[in-house]
Amino acid sequence: MSQTVGDFIVERLAAWGVRRIFGYPGDGINGVFGALQRAQGKIEFVQARHEEMAAFMASAHAKFTGELGVCIATSGPGASHLITGLYDARLDHMPVLALCGQQARTAIGGHYQQEIDLPAMFRDVAGAFVQQAGMPAQVRHLLDRAIRIALGERRVTALILPNDLQELAYEEPPRAHGTLHSGVGFTAPRVIPYEADLRRAADILNAGKKVAILSGAGALHATDELIAVADALGAGCAKALLGKAALPDDLPWVTGAIGLLGTKPSYDLMTECDTLLMVGSGFPYAEIPAEGRKGPRRPDRSAARHVEPAISHGCQSRWRQQRNATLVAADARTKTG
Repeated sequence: MSQTVGDFIVERLAAWGVRRIFGYPGDGINGVFGALQRAQGKIEFVQARHEEMAAFMASAHAKFTGELGVCIATSGPGASHLITGLYDARLDHMPVLALCGQQARTAIGGHYQQEIDLPAMFRDVAGAFVQQAGMPAQVRHLLDRAIRIALGERRVTALILPNDLQELAYEEPPRAHGTLHSGVGFTAPRVIPYEADLRRAADILNAGKKVAILSGAGALHATDELIAVADALGAGCAKALLGKAALPDDLPWVTGAIGLLGTKPSYDLMTECDTLLMVGSGFPYAEIPAEGRKGPRRPDRSAARHVEPAISHGCQSRWRQQRNATLVAADARTKTG
């Protein structure tokens, strides 16, 4: 039996290191499910009770493993049910790939049963990359690009596969004009701030009298560096929910979670500091730390200083208050001297 497009997709996912897929079967994606069965355990399929839960599970997989999360669903309502879980991944900057079935290519555009304009539907949540395959020789570069963009930009991507295409014999793209030839593999670049920006940030932090640190998910692999900076500055540290594992809670200067479900010590730390170092967090509430508020325990905040290593993808467009120094880096372990 020749290799089908579905077989190639499963083989290519495995080559990218995918070992687990979350989803719910349906006839619009049967070609890929048949390939999963023929692969004999090369990739584990975890069946959810609902497609929405499958997308949440893929997002959680990415959060807790650092790997690409993959979810799979059939066409029409199966694909639309993924949306809410995919938004969880998008808003938390998790790399997730959604694989969806679609009606046969000859039926698309004919108001066919369960036909939905899936590229348009996914355009917002998977805006970094959403494409519908049309030919076997096209599938390789579409899948490779979807995975590489998801990993490189920490975004949600989507690949739509018409059901008849999944069953066709796979063809490699010819060495001809108008074709693309992609490969497997991605290594994140090492990006560090300019020396002048590091020095300016260090000067601000060293001048602070009441320094606070807010760590988020971007600091999960920078525990030792966070501890060293906190010790050097005599700073307390609050943690955003997704950064809870960045530091152990039994350290005396860790105040716990922040936000609506946060602790009073974290709130006090934010409202009483004169200098705030944000690491790997896009914390949304601009009222913390408060500015221009006075009181028995709240001095004038108009001179509060902010330093943020801009680690998380797209965070420069998510600033919600003025920064006195911003460090653009790919790794929270970059030190500020």
